[in-house]
Amino acid sequence: QVQLVESGGGLVQAGDSLRLSCAASGRTFSSYAMGWFRQAPGKEREFVAGINRGGGAANYPDSVKGRFTISRNNAQNTVYLQMDSLKPEDTAVYYCAASLLLSTSQGPYRYWGQGTQVTVSS
Repeated sequence: QVQLVESGGGLVQAGDSLRLSCAASGRTFSSYAMGWFRQAPGKEREFVAGINRGGGAANYPDSVKGRFTISRNNAQNTVYLQMDSLKPEDTAVYYCAASLLLSTSQGPYRYWGQGTQVTVSS
């Protein structure tokens, strides 16, 4: 069992940066690949970043590539999402999730946080 708690969301202006954190409970954090997803009102949840167990590989969709960076600290059981050059279309609830395999799809992720709101004003 892994419990995930996101933090760091808030209201920012377009062009600003924000860093989200996701703290995981348990001693098996390094056994899981981690992902960040987001869901905007009226839209489906979408993948925004993923990182493998050791932190040596990451992937992003084109919509955030070059602006978002995922990282992890296995000693502190935490995964981060650094978001730069934010746009109003980045406004959403952001979720972190844990999976045994790195994936861009939601299905393999078995543990989810409660989400943190990010709002980007124009």
